[in-house]
Amino acid sequence: MTVKEIMAELKSKGDEGIKKILLKHGVLEPFFGVKVEHLKVIQKKVKTDYALAKDLYDTGNADAMYLAGLIADDVKMTKKDLQDWVKKALSKNISEYTVPWVAAGNNYGFELATEWINSPEENIAAAGWSTLSNVVALKPDAELDITALKKLLERVVKTINSSQNRVIYAMNGFVIALGSYVAPLTNDAITAAKKIGTVIVDMHGTACKVPAAVDYINKVKDKGTLGKKKKMVKC
Repeated sequence: MTVKEIMAELKSKGDEGIKKILLKHGVLEPFFGVKVEHLKVIQKKVKTDYALAKDLYDTGNADAMYLAGLIADDVKMTKKDLQDWVKKALSKNISEYTVPWVAAGNNYGFELATEWINSPEENIAAAGWSTLSNVVALKPDAELDITALKKLLERVVKTINSSQNRVIYAMNGFVIALGSYVAPLTNDAITAAKKIGTVIVDMHGTACKVPAAVDYINKVKDKGTLGKKKKMVKC
């Protein structure tokens, strides 16, 4: 499929009701309001296409950008590609999901994430913490820098309450991810979460809630799946 064909199909699947919901959840114009289930139909047709993914992302349409993440060849993405994507990720679903998914599947994911978390731009810093969460969910513990992750956890404890709104949310997600997917750091994550206490994030009137890290990690523990990695993070 070509970009023109895909954009025409996305337009035909646009839903004003879905669009109103997504606007409340931080998705920015332009976009049509396409359900993820329709995006996945196109994904099945295209499968993986590095060049097409980049072209779709460059349209600036949030639906197309989300689809770009689904079909991206994560390994082929260059540092330049990923830097370009994170700078353009102004919609919350792109900065906190699409870009982190693709970056986490790339060899430069951890390196770029630790750079992005230092950004003064909220969307980029949130993308960095979200990427770290996806990296630890995917990679075997043997491939992770446990010492570096522990230092990042300490950083969260010290800075979360003074961070920007979506960065706070992403940091909380990082604590949960460490506790759930990296068994050697489960106790550290629980201790950190207790020190942090209640995490407050402005959800702008939506029904979304901030997950309580200790409760979330303990639920994973009760299921007997602590440390069990994900096969994929894209959804």
